[in-house]
Amino acid sequence: MSVTVGRKVPDFSAASTGGEVRLSSLKGRKLVLFFYPKDHTPGCTAEAGEFRDHHPAFVAAGAVVLGASRDSMKSHDGFKAKLGLPYELISDPDETLCELFGVMKQKTMYGKQVRGIERSTFVIDAAGKLAHEWRGVKVPAHVSEVLEVVRSIS
Repeated sequence: MSVTVGRKVPDFSAASTGGEVRLSSLKGRKLVLFFYPKDHTPGCTAEAGEFRDHHPAFVAAGAVVLGASRDSMKSHDGFKAKLGLPYELISDPDETLCELFGVMKQKTMYGKQVRGIERSTFVIDAAGKLAHEWRGVKVPAHVSEVLEVVRSIS
């Protein structure tokens, strides 16, 4: 089962750097959930930094920002501290959340086939419906585009 734009996202809970996160506890607020392949890598560092730099604007627009990858909580804690991230990071080592959002893909890295997270971002509205999704994200200008969509959702 995977999420679909315009449909309610099934309630989920996940371990994060700030304790357990539950979708139902965010009802009434918009959620920006971005999936990224790996802590401490160039593209993921750039993306996390963009979300950090735009974080006050997301908060002003009534949104919670969460990042998610398969990295361990220890790795997330280091990544969050190193970059000064003001939002929480979800650790999904068993890929439960990755599967729900359908972000696991076969990719080619250094000439080898590997299974990994396809960089993706999802916006869930205050009623818990998936309002917008981006898959196969390229980092430059992406966060600004997400912010425009978040601002356009009442």
